[in-house]
Amino acid sequence: MNAIHPMQTGNTFKPNKKTGKRKQNPLKDQRVVDYLDAKYLSRFTNDQGKILPRRITGVTAFQQRLIAQAVKYARHLALMPFVAQDIN
Repeated sequence: MNAIHPMQTGNTFKPNKKTGKRKQNPLKDQRVVDYLDAKYLSRFTNDQGKILPRRITGVTAFQQRLIAQAVKYARHLALMPFVAQDIN
């Protein structure tokens, strides 16, 4: 018997591996990101103004680099804020 633990019997061992569904890529096959479209770019930033990671947005590594560069251009042109607005 191949029990992992002395109290375990049979084939009941299940590893703690999460199997999640892949996120849909919002950019599809797009290879250009428009930095002038601040409303669209805000989709890839959180409420604090930080750029969201790939695992949350579901884009490819190449597209993530394009998004990061576009957000930085938009911030430089004052189309997007660098940080969130303080409500206090």
